[in-house]
Amino acid sequence: MNELKENFLNGEVILIDKPLNWTSFQVVNKVRWMIKTTFGLKKIKVGHAGTLDPLASGLLILCTGKLTKQIEQFMGQEKEYVGTLSLGATTPSYDLETEINQYFPIEHIDKKLLENTLTQFTGTIDQKPPIFSALKKEGKRLYEFAREGLEVEVPSRKVTIRNFEITQVNFPEIDFKVNCSKGTYIRSLAHNYGKSLNSGAYLNALRRTRIGKFSVENAIQIEDFQKLLEK
Repeated sequence: MNELKENFLNGEVILIDKPLNWTSFQVVNKVRWMIKTTFGLKKIKVGHAGTLDPLASGLLILCTGKLTKQIEQFMGQEKEYVGTLSLGATTPSYDLETEINQYFPIEHIDKKLLENTLTQFTGTIDQKPPIFSALKKEGKRLYEFAREGLEVEVPSRKVTIRNFEITQVNFPEIDFKVNCSKGTYIRSLAHNYGKSLNSGAYLNALRRTRIGKFSVENAIQIEDFQKLLEK
């Protein structure tokens, strides 16, 4: 037991399969609490290597103890996501956090147009983060401006999309897979893809499957982490 405690203090990488409707911060707090109570620690550092939205599930890398100083190394690695977007409508948050605010035609969209439009979103592109995001401007989270109904200019950023592919078409829903760089917003990708189809789109499901060499297949559920500690 003492050896395991020292391992966490010196630094461990924990792969968690984040459930829907949990924030990344809630996962960190829960895991920190589990480690502290199991080993009788007054404090231990725990951090995550890249936020996942509450409405997304999948791989969340946690670092403990001294390894938290190396979190940036994990954050900079390529990410892989699978998800579903809905064509023909948009939402202010670009996902299911907010209600549909506009509808668009989809009758003109076929599989050929879907495939041809993908090429606009591969390589290094300019992307604007969603206004409903945790990025800060003037010391305030962007989503705070959005919820107050305030308009704010969000600067674009360079991101790299190595692969963006359609895996299944069941109109109006499109399943996809994306491999991308740090800082990419898949919600923005879905929104902009819809616009480029002369329609609209929003994200209705997202799962992170990989960060660098780490796969969600090797991740554990939060409740299973507690069982692991007890063993």
